[in-house]
Amino acid sequence: MNAPQKRRTFDRIRDAVLPEYRDRVDDYLEQYESVLHDELAEPGARTAAGQQLRGYLRGLNTTRVIGMAEWEDLDHRVVEAWLL
Repeated sequence: MNAPQKRRTFDRIRDAVLPEYRDRVDDYLEQYESVLHDELAEPGARTAAGQQLRGYLRGLNTTRVIGMAEWEDLDHRVVEAWLL
């Protein structure tokens, strides 16, 4: 997955979140985004951030902030972009 596709993953996450939660979720996403898009970050740090992002997305799904179909697609994108 190339850099623009990776950036679009975060756009898709933001779009999938219910509107009333977007501001709060965006604060957390910025933290993950800064590590995952940092080409100079250690691979271990990016892997850890990718796993944490997956857990965060799972939590958003559990609390119904994002739907199941969105969660499955986003989880797949995170794995493909940062964990393979």
